[in-house]
Amino acid sequence: MNIHPNITITSRDAARLETLLEGMPAGSFPGHKALEDEIYRATLVAPEEIPPTVVTMNSTVRFAVLPSGVEHRLKLVYPGKTDASDDTVSILAPVGSALLGLAEGDEIHWPNPNGGTLHIVVHKVEDQPERAGCYDQ
Repeated sequence: MNIHPNITITSRDAARLETLLEGMPAGSFPGHKALEDEIYRATLVAPEEIPPTVVTMNSTVRFAVLPSGVEHRLKLVYPGKTDASDDTVSILAPVGSALLGLAEGDEIHWPNPNGGTLHIVVHKVEDQPERAGCYDQ
């Protein structure tokens, strides 16, 4: 299995994330380099062209972490937009960085800052701003 599946990111998300990362010192969070690498290797498309089954910023996604298989439902958000309800995950968190650009059914092995890797499987993109016609999220 490919541990780094093809990913697709909107050009708007990529530009915002690049600006965010440029404003942070290298190594300021454990996954800094990995997130930069993901943005670099991604296929970029206009927000209007992103498939509706792809995880974009501000998407709500159901996914599982293997081998436990426990399913989670989280909204992928920018730093500072997480809430106390535990319904959100920052793009700077390992799981958040891993989810960006994946499509339903995709799996990825992502470095865990505590050692080892996370094995994540995307089950369903429940809500995606672009699918709803919101291209400025």
